[in-house]
Amino acid sequence: MLRATLKSLLARKVRLVLSALAVVLGVMFVSGAFVLTDTLGRSFDAVFSDAYAGTDVGVTAKPKIEVGEMEGMQLAAPFPASTLDRVREVPGVADATGLAIAEGARVIGGNGKVLTSFGPPQLGANWTGESGQVELREGRGPTADHEVAVNGAVAKAAKIAVGDRVGVLTLQPKREFTVVGIYGYSGDRDSLGGAQEVAFTERVAQELMLGQPGVFSELSVQAADGVDPAKLRDDIAGTLGDGYVVKTGEQLSDEASAGLKEGLSFFNNILLGFAGVALFVGIFLILNTFSIIVAQRTRELALLRALGAARGQVIGSVLVEAVAIGLVASVLGLGAGIGVGALLAYVFGQTAGGLQLAGLGVPPAAVISSFAVGLLVTVVAAVLPAMRAARIPPVAAMQDVATPDRPLTKISAAGAVVAALGGTLMALGLSGTGGNVLLTILGGVLLSFIGVALLTPLISRPVVGLLGRLFSWSVPGKLGRLNSGRNPRRTAITAAALMVGIALVTGVTVILDSAKSSITALAEDTIQAELVISGAQTGPRPPSFDPAVLDRAAELPGVAMVAGLYSDRAEIDGKPGWVSATSNVSALREIYRATPTAGSIDSLAPGQLVVDSKTAEDRGLSVGETLPVQLSRGETRTYTVVGIYAESDLFGGFVLPATAAADFAVPQPTQAYLKLAPGASVDQVLPQVETLLADSPEVSVADRADFIEQQTSQLDGLLAMIQILLALAIVIAVLGIVNTLALSVLERTRELGLLRAIGLRRGQTMRMITVEAVVISVFGALLGIAVGTGLGAAVVRALREDGITDLVLPWTEMAVFLGLAAVVGVVAAVLPAIRAARLNVLGAIAHE
Repeated sequence: MLRATLKSLLARKVRLVLSALAVVLGVMFVSGAFVLTDTLGRSFDAVFSDAYAGTDVGVTAKPKIEVGEMEGMQLAAPFPASTLDRVREVPGVADATGLAIAEGARVIGGNGKVLTSFGPPQLGANWTGESGQVELREGRGPTADHEVAVNGAVAKAAKIAVGDRVGVLTLQPKREFTVVGIYGYSGDRDSLGGAQEVAFTERVAQELMLGQPGVFSELSVQAADGVDPAKLRDDIAGTLGDGYVVKTGEQLSDEASAGLKEGLSFFNNILLGFAGVALFVGIFLILNTFSIIVAQRTRELALLRALGAARGQVIGSVLVEAVAIGLVASVLGLGAGIGVGALLAYVFGQTAGGLQLAGLGVPPAAVISSFAVGLLVTVVAAVLPAMRAARIPPVAAMQDVATPDRPLTKISAAGAVVAALGGTLMALGLSGTGGNVLLTILGGVLLSFIGVALLTPLISRPVVGLLGRLFSWSVPGKLGRLNSGRNPRRTAITAAALMVGIALVTGVTVILDSAKSSITALAEDTIQAELVISGAQTGPRPPSFDPAVLDRAAELPGVAMVAGLYSDRAEIDGKPGWVSATSNVSALREIYRATPTAGSIDSLAPGQLVVDSKTAEDRGLSVGETLPVQLSRGETRTYTVVGIYAESDLFGGFVLPATAAADFAVPQPTQAYLKLAPGASVDQVLPQVETLLADSPEVSVADRADFIEQQTSQLDGLLAMIQILLALAIVIAVLGIVNTLALSVLERTRELGLLRAIGLRRGQTMRMITVEAVVISVFGALLGIAVGTGLGAAVVRALREDGITDLVLPWTEMAVFLGLAAVVGVVAAVLPAIRAARLNVLGAIAHE
């Protein structure tokens, strides 16, 4: 039985390749995700191991505010320089170095633009001289306050050399320095992990990076010979007390690497999610393939039954084919995944500023998951066809018939139940009910797709018949329409594969277009300013500009009001939250249309704040109450609530006076709003504001419409990325149509021969196959658009309270999807149509 199965499999090599390709693509994503994260993880391990190679013990102060990975920039708390002397006196300390280092030193290149960094930090620090790692390549270290040295990564990105003058943005506005040195690292590296570094003198680094003289942010301690770093850590911690965090160099390296790996896991999950979509679509392809195979082998399987093969052996025969396909697909997918993982790691390394990659490795998880997923998908997809094969009666061997299709009652009832369950889970997830909201929503979406797929055969015959009438003006068109509707199950499964991809793309498009429309409408209605100063954030630190711009802009002719906005993470009355500060409190009324609900919001003195009504209700606050506020810098201060304003979807939270911004992590405004006087022209004022921003290249000024477009354009980029990744599912669906048509042509060989014999020409045969493919493709696209629109509308409805109030249906994109579906049908029909047209008429008539 095993030999017969393997011979049957090898006799149909094309079928094997087409069936395996869908699994190959899905497994490629799975294994590629694991290879990518393993390679980058080991690369970061090496980077931080090198970064802390000269540190046996590291000392920092406990930060004022703990900031999460996705919440912004964690500010290093400065501590007195006298701490360095205390540490040096601890027994077992060979030496200790004080570091005034922090993120936020942005170099302005020769083109007048700030160097950007997508991931690696932009560090400013005090020059501590050469060491085992740091090597001067040109010049010397800075000795005067107007001098800096930069690492090789900065020198190359900014195209600067020793002797050049460069502008640097820090906690203070732009200051110019002379580059006196360029340094690198052991191993001929320009940077550690792509970090951009600027080295100042100690006094300047303390002033510009830490905000005050005579302080450090870190201490690097070297242990004396024979001293255990762990014991030295404990001794130093006992000397300094609870206000400090003391760790070994190994701990610091592991923690820094673990933080980046946590971010990589998010990217890994995205790749795995798209792999899941590809494999889910692949199940439809394999299910259809094995269904057709079983129908074609009816007489063969019946003959085996007549010769004594048990039902279990027939099921085993079909499943052995599935296992063989799964094994081949897993091997190929693993190989392709290794290549994709290596390519993505290389791209990531280049994007991250030349990250030196560790050697390519294939973790056990990649191998295990590849074979587990590949085998599981193919075997699961083959179970139903295998069970159907076992039901073939032995007497069928003596008849020239295939097993007839069973009624659709049971499958339709099952589809209705599964779809209802999926809709219920989605409703629960979108309402926030239950434990894991994301898993509940994803489970609901998966069950909804399965339910719709089960219901598809019920509607395929009438819908396909209606679509086919568009092509019924010729004999090939009529035949193609009849062929596409003759087997509802097969047509439904083939169309369902395309449905999944198009439904996901349509659903995401509905959600993002609705969000974009809602945000645009809300911003146009809420922001009452003609000009906005802002910048695009590419890292944890938001772009900022010189506060002096606010005063100068207010003096421009035609400007009626200017309001600068600062923001920071803070701890309010012991609870984390966001706070804002504004240079003009009256802007709450004039620009954001905030209306007071209690107290006054017209002015703020030091020690006063206002808060939106929702936050006040949640925290039980009222006018006159006091509460402690801890900002990123300075000590805890007590503020009095003097006003409560109505919350809007664009602005809310606690608002402090502008003087409080000095203790923010970024003590400069990140946005500003300019309201023009009646009769003033945007075209006249905007160029003057641009001139004021000449020394603040991180930001630009735009009119309100352009500003809103800039904010919502990020959604367009997200949509494009999702569409590109989901294109894989559509490619697999195309393979499914090709596979179905190719096997269908083989199945109908005798029928095609008879049609040719009675006068159907080769061109007409090709048109017949093409019409069949186009009808199936358009049917799948229509189904996908309908399902995707429903899913997208449900999500938008659930997000109504979060400000997504407009439901936008992307009619243009839907029309494009239908057009692409027709093209997909034509492309998918090319090879099967050519094969059908080339059939030998006499041989086809005699075909068994």
